[in-house]
Amino acid sequence: MGFWTLLEGFLLFANALAILNEDRFLAPRGWTLAEMTGPRRNSLKGQVIGVIYACQFLRLPLILFNIIFIIVKLFSG
Repeated sequence: MGFWTLLEGFLLFANALAILNEDRFLAPRGWTLAEMTGPRRNSLKGQVIGVIYACQFLRLPLILFNIIFIIVKLFSG
């Protein structure tokens, strides 16, 4: 497994987190930012929720990274 494959895997994982719908998927399971207050924000669950919301907030850079990866894949094979 090369570095490029590792980057591609992280990009795919970030894409998966970015498309999670808060109303249909996260809220019924109790994975919203509103429920994470105080010291619970530093727990593992709070950190995962923070990463999910960070991926959703940074959708435009994700789109740009996807375009770059697609262009590189088209030219490199």
